[in-house]
Amino acid sequence: MQFRNRGFGTAGFFIIRITEYMEFIGRTKELHILQEIKELSRTTPQFVVMTGRRRIGKTSLLLKALGDEQMLYFFVNRTSEKSLCQDFVNELQQKLEVPILGDVNSFGQIFEYIMRLSHQRHITLVIDEFQEFARINPAIFGQMQHYWDLLKQGANICLIVCGSVQTLLTRIFRDNKEPLFGRQTRFMMLEPFDTSTLRQAISQNARNYSNEDLLTLWTITGGVAKYIEQLIDSRALTKDQMLDFICQPECAFIDEGRVLLIQEFGRDYNTYFTILSLIAQGYNSRSQLEDMTGQEISGHLTRLEHDYSLLTRVQPIYAARNKNMKYAIRDNFLKFWFRFFYKYANLVELKAFGQLRAIIERDFDTFSGWALEQYFRKKLAETGQHTRIGGWWDRHGENEIDIIAENELVHQVEFIEVKRNARNLDLAILRAKAYQCMQATKQYSDWNISYRGLSIDDM
Repeated sequence: MQFRNRGFGTAGFFIIRITEYMEFIGRTKELHILQEIKELSRTTPQFVVMTGRRRIGKTSLLLKALGDEQMLYFFVNRTSEKSLCQDFVNELQQKLEVPILGDVNSFGQIFEYIMRLSHQRHITLVIDEFQEFARINPAIFGQMQHYWDLLKQGANICLIVCGSVQTLLTRIFRDNKEPLFGRQTRFMMLEPFDTSTLRQAISQNARNYSNEDLLTLWTITGGVAKYIEQLIDSRALTKDQMLDFICQPECAFIDEGRVLLIQEFGRDYNTYFTILSLIAQGYNSRSQLEDMTGQEISGHLTRLEHDYSLLTRVQPIYAARNKNMKYAIRDNFLKFWFRFFYKYANLVELKAFGQLRAIIERDFDTFSGWALEQYFRKKLAETGQHTRIGGWWDRHGENEIDIIAENELVHQVEFIEVKRNARNLDLAILRAKAYQCMQATKQYSDWNISYRGLSIDDM
């Protein structure tokens, strides 16, 4: 498949490279869903919305699942509507070999043409970075709504729109004041790779990898495809190699958090960055954050949680709503970026990358201990054998249990302690904490209870 340069730079290069030269790993479930949707669209029109954080691999997945010589791929970059339309017309003429006469300056005209053409032949259309239409001409959403409603009956079309700015894309389709509200037939959220795919990625490229290397890969990338690809390409797959790679001048990781989030936050990004940086350093309650920032931030926390999906609330299992609540950053990479690159921006400015590398090395064991706990929670959730996975701590913060994994259907619960070093695990202490938890929550009195310690050896 030939792609003309439509302004997607290195991201576009990644899409072509990873599908042509690298083995496509993971996404088995998503591939199956997309292929089923394509087949269904031959008789029933499909309008799919796919979103997920930048670098997650949305476009490469779509090309792998749907790509053929006749698939239309429209990339919405920041240019004029007229210029975009010319690109789209060229794509139509090249892929479908249909004549289009005269100047076309409106995307609404193109969409109407495609919808009418889909009554005669099956069409797969992918519109990438769809939310950028809001900046180019917001009226496009109303035009699409009009022609979709008017012409979807009898259309044989697989229409998939995707984008990375989740706040915009979610609002376009889930805000009842927007013209495209409810038009989608499916809303897909693409998540980072699961733990088995992460292990597959490193094992195929570093046969003698250690669990320390795997934990470092997880801590830094959080399972995001683009970051894993960059490390693989650079042959940086041991812990030392990865830390060396990310602490070199001009490494894309250094400014990545800023690139990802400024577009989301707009001009108010400084306050959001301060909050995220503090949480990454361990100030995770609202009172702590307001003490550190010197301002009331409940609105910012709400938007970070619900609008941007960057924060999650963490509470002791079975605690009353908002009791003993903490905030945590959802995204591993962003937690790492705010903890080290943003906090030590002065070292980046001075180009003191050796000192930055030394600080990361100094603090890495402590920081990656949190990542190890999250890894095991994710791994447990992927088994599908639990109805609830959480943690517990008392109101004084003196007794804390890392993971409680329960299966309510069969009344089984497992209390789990996580340590990097297996020698530091003590099941007697875990049992004492579990007793305190059961006394406080009034749970598990007649359940089958087990206790387990997990370390880096168990990854």
